[in-house]
Amino acid sequence: MLHRLLQSLDSIDPFPQAQAHCDIPCKIYDPSTALIAALSVVRLMDIMKEKSAGGDMTSLATQNTMVRCVMRKEEEAEKVKHEVRIIWGDYFKAPQFEAFPTASDVVHKIMLLGSACKQGTSRADGEALVEAVNSFAEMFWATKGIETTKKTCPYPPSLEVVYPVL
Repeated sequence: MLHRLLQSLDSIDPFPQAQAHCDIPCKIYDPSTALIAALSVVRLMDIMKEKSAGGDMTSLATQNTMVRCVMRKEEEAEKVKHEVRIIWGDYFKAPQFEAFPTASDVVHKIMLLGSACKQGTSRADGEALVEAVNSFAEMFWATKGIETTKKTCPYPPSLEVVYPVL
């Protein structure tokens, strides 16, 4: 009833309309946050391996470090998933899917790898996560008409990362 009343009023004296299609202001999407989070997952896995290989696992300090690393690893893996979901869900539309028909498959792979990294400590899963996010970043930047390059990040875990050529 209220809706019909508002429609009637709008037909007599139209209300100003606001239109939006993004959660955030357009054109500021960037997969770099997801890439940094994926690198962080691998780095945290490395720290956990270093601590477990060379330390006294019964010491309170080592246990504290391990718990903190597990917590952060899970948060960073979830951040990867969140950031990619936002770009995929809010930015990718028909033209992007037409240009990159495998985009949904890549996103699904990222979701599965992110979960695997949360559940386990396999560096191979972490490296695969970085690679999958790199693939997503390449697609994203291509939709913007921006060339990309792969460079080794200047900090551990020293993996190759996709960067836009600006």
